[in-house]
Amino acid sequence: MEIIKALKNEVIISVQAMPDEPLYNEIALTAMMKSVINGGAKGLRLAGARDVANAKKLFDVPVIGLTKPDKLPDNWREIVYITPTLKEVDELIKANADIIATDATQRPRPKESLKEILQYIKSHNKLAMADISTFEEGINARELGFDIISTTLSGYTQYSPMKSDKPDFVLLKKLTKTLDCPVILEGRIWSPKEVDKAFELGSYSVVIGSAVTRPQLITKRFCIRGQK
Repeated sequence: MEIIKALKNEVIISVQAMPDEPLYNEIALTAMMKSVINGGAKGLRLAGARDVANAKKLFDVPVIGLTKPDKLPDNWREIVYITPTLKEVDELIKANADIIATDATQRPRPKESLKEILQYIKSHNKLAMADISTFEEGINARELGFDIISTTLSGYTQYSPMKSDKPDFVLLKKLTKTLDCPVILEGRIWSPKEVDKAFELGSYSVVIGSAVTRPQLITKRFCIRGQK
């Protein structure tokens, strides 16, 4: 529980890159991790055993580990792709992740059930984070025994349409008013004001990714604006 307490009212930075992106380089991603910690991040959310292991060796902050495929398929809205099976969970356990995040949506799983995934995480004394897309999924994940619920996948499943390019504050508010565990806002956060609003609504922590660590997306926002 000390790990969870360390994240209370803090910002977690998701430092990730796809293998076909320049920043996927091990040295580059490690430098990015150091940079965001120097900037005040109190936790890291990382994809892949390589980066989780590097972070645990170098930094004294809680590390949320997950896995993703090297390339998302065209039907990514319909499938489970964040830490989908026990194989990936095991890789993150061996890399010493403090918290393991997995897709906890209602979409069909490729192998083991969500309950089996959770039980395996718990049997290795790791904290479990449920990445969900709807209120009902958040309730179900908590009832199963997940320690943390995150809005990560809101707007990214075929049945949770993205209503705007803003964070899903409606979902966050419903979850924080209902659940008895930490609820984290993640997804489409681009400004400090949105972070403040998340905490006002009861978010335990806030995960920020693209707005900090994806320079191609940050640049694109400015370039598109300049063309209007």
